[in-house]
Amino acid sequence: MTNPYFDGTDSDASESGRADDPEIARLLDAILPHVAFDGWSEAAFRAAAHETGMTVPQAHALCPRGAIDLAVALHDAGDRAMVEAVRAADLTAMRYRDRVAFALRARIEAVRDKEALRRATALFALPHHAAEGSRLLWRTADAIWTALGDASDDVNWYTKRATLSGVWASVVLYWLGDDSLDHQATWSFIDRRIDDVMRIESAKARANKSVLLKPLTGALSFLFSGVHAPHHKPPMDLPGHWSPRR
Repeated sequence: MTNPYFDGTDSDASESGRADDPEIARLLDAILPHVAFDGWSEAAFRAAAHETGMTVPQAHALCPRGAIDLAVALHDAGDRAMVEAVRAADLTAMRYRDRVAFALRARIEAVRDKEALRRATALFALPHHAAEGSRLLWRTADAIWTALGDASDDVNWYTKRATLSGVWASVVLYWLGDDSLDHQATWSFIDRRIDDVMRIESAKARANKSVLLKPLTGALSFLFSGVHAPHHKPPMDLPGHWSPRR
């Protein structure tokens, strides 16, 4: 049964579409056995190019940054697989927190190669790749919320993705060290992290209803009333836009 919360649009489709290129897919398949030994390195990239019958310049024409672009392609492929799993599932009987947990589990189950993810995590933790790593975390969080049918159009669009990015990052690190049967420890960890987020949301709701905090929360609401979700790509590749208060 199709998921009624999925609107049929892929998050960041324009950015992740390159991973659908069959030549990039061939390179990705070829590099994975080398990543376990050489990491996401130029040596691994050259070996993958050789095994697919490409010259190194041809491979770099597809992936200008070499192995880094293939690591990004692997990440995007996992996001697409997660979206397909959410789209195919019947989530109507689930609480919203359980839908989020389902999507996080589906994203873990979409990982093709645990060692490749471990190496990618180390790669994107390096200072000169940290921005790319943060971008990938955000893309996964955005893909999850979009697949679940999130319709927020204000500052909540950003806070939901920022919070879920942090949850996803912690889940990945926990899972990389998890040797429990069928990832049961990781599934429990996901439930605990979502419980933490729900406690924060409950505290925010109480603060908004508090008479004592009303001057502060009212001012913040007014300040952020002009923030909206990026329905259309803004100029200069900014993540969102500011518009007059509605």
